Amino acid sequence: MLDGLAASRLQLPPGPWATVLEGLCAQFPAIGREQWRDRFARGRVLDARGAALAQDAPYRVGSQIHYYREVADEPSIPFAEWVVHVDDDLVVADKPHFLPVVPAGRFVRETLLARLVRTLGNPQLVPLHRIDRDTAGLVLFSANPVTRAAYQALFRERRIDKGYEALAPALPQQVFPLVRHSRIEPGEPFFRMHETPGEPNSETRIDAVARDDGIWRYALAPVTGRKHQLRVHLAALGAPILNDPFYPVLARQSADDYARPLKLLARSLVFIDPLSGEERRFESGFVL
Repeated sequence: MLDGLAASRLQLPPGPWATVLEGLCAQFPAIGREQWRDRFARGRVLDARGAALAQDAPYRVGSQIHYYREVADEPSIPFAEWVVHVDDDLVVADKPHFLPVVPAGRFVRETLLARLVRTLGNPQLVPLHRIDRDTAGLVLFSANPVTRAAYQALFRERRIDKGYEALAPALPQQVFPLVRHSRIEPGEPFFRMHETPGEPNSETRIDAVARDDGIWRYALAPVTGRKHQLRVHLAALGAPILNDPFYPVLARQSADDYARPLKLLARSLVFIDPLSGEERRFESGFVL
């Protein structure tokens, strides 16, 4: 680990390169040669034993190397997460809007996982599920590899109740509560999802719990966990979540507008602990 980040691993594939540096430049053409030289100079490229490699280290097919991902000019997210619960097996964190759960794209250090590793000093942390960067609320982490499978099974076997809240336009023509079933598939561009004809692969239970001035508060209980499922389902009903940049229409790409967060919150997690047999119930401290 380095500053809360685990190293990425690469087994060197067959190729004509004389040095590891040349091989990395060929494998990752989006990263410039000078950037790789700088990483070598700062000890960010290691062999399988964790020893720093020199820039002229010979290329050996099949060798495993470790390197640390870096993003130039990574944005700083000016909102804090909260640690709701910590024990030997579990960590529950309350994630703010705009903060990714794990490294992806232009975010590496500014992620919930990296922040928690730095705060708690536990490099064994692994998220047991994900929520969108745009969504705030609860995320459950495994803190212990020995007991991880028991908690992963809660999600795989749908033995955990996840409660969400959203603010969206009123749907006076609908009768609540209701259940939305549909088939959700990737659309265009690839990161947007959409409903398509066919066998349903998604299910959300929806209720209107507060009805004020044309903007209602909805309670959402996803039975399945498709990407952007709650956002797609509400948009398909005619009530896109407030400030959603993807649905129903993709907004022009721009910098994050911190004054307009997506009005979606992962409010609660409830489950029977597979180790103790006791009920666990966690609530987010954020409000929409």
